Amino acid sequence: MITVPVKTSSASYNVLIGSGILKNTGALVQSVLRGRAALLSDSTVSVLYGDTVAASLENAGFDVIRYVFPAGEEHKNLTEYAGILAFLSENALTRSDFLVALGGGVCGDMTGFAAATYLRGIPFVQIPTTFLAAADASVGGKTAVDLPAGKNLVGAFHQPSLVICDTDTFSSLPPETYADGMVETIKHGLIYDEEFFRFLASADRRGAINEIVRKDVEIKSRFVAEDEFDRGLRQMLNFGHTIGHTVEKNSHFTISHGRAVAIGMCAAAKAAYAFGLAEEDYSGAIRDALTLYGVDTKCPYPAHLLADAALRDKKRFGGTINIIYLKKIGEAAVHPLPVEQLEEFLEAGCSPD
Repeated sequence: MITVPVKTSSASYNVLIGSGILKNTGALVQSVLRGRAALLSDSTVSVLYGDTVAASLENAGFDVIRYVFPAGEEHKNLTEYAGILAFLSENALTRSDFLVALGGGVCGDMTGFAAATYLRGIPFVQIPTTFLAAADASVGGKTAVDLPAGKNLVGAFHQPSLVICDTDTFSSLPPETYADGMVETIKHGLIYDEEFFRFLASADRRGAINEIVRKDVEIKSRFVAEDEFDRGLRQMLNFGHTIGHTVEKNSHFTISHGRAVAIGMCAAAKAAYAFGLAEEDYSGAIRDALTLYGVDTKCPYPAHLLADAALRDKKRFGGTINIIYLKKIGEAAVHPLPVEQLEEFLEAGCSPD
């Protein structure tokens, strides 16, 4: 089992990565937490892994209650969040108890936000069951739900007490869902580690999943440690996300987060070159790497539709919106783009070659 420590200004915790460790959840949690456990998962993941995790926690002496919500990004909303809070209060959970998020990014985001706000904050454990959640959402303490206007517009920073990543759970993922995780992994190489990007882009590396997730967590934790609350350096992790979130929203979430971010990364790289921010157009190298893992990077929406949604994004600050671009492969930068130039920027990034 691989252990990666994460240290922030508000908390320190370990990310545990390995094959077949889900059955050891109870013993692993017991080393850091006590109290009752509220196990949250969606309707898909609960059937696959809920009983295993619940039994492991119970065998370790925890009293376990379970809450299952419908699967899908469309359920990451205030209504479902309110349902979780009602469940916790009806079962009289206290500050000495904790939540367990068993599932992908939607489950981790909602469970984490409930943990951050119920009784003004109680502990929680992340157990990501998707490659995407393991590579990104389960680490760093960003929690949120969506509003009709856009993704993750209501949330809080709340670090987990422990992250348990059993990479065997990825075997149940459809190929396109698995590929979503590779998008965020490739992003980490693009913004921080050129050698890691070249490794991923030179051949299909899915056979090295434990080491890849370890590298994902190490890279992300460096950004989180230096900028826990996303006011500076951590914004580099948003490469591809400003555009990506607008693609997701316009598709009514029929386009996955990973594919949307892939579209956003290619568009941002292409537009940054057109605007004179980057010395080279890196979109081709990005597209080639993503194609290796079966990711479609063609943008299906016109610039004016994307611009309208992007102007409601969290990265807007008054008359500017922060655009993350590549200075070079392995190094990202932020450019405060005047909002009146946003549609032109998107046009440059999303236009056909």
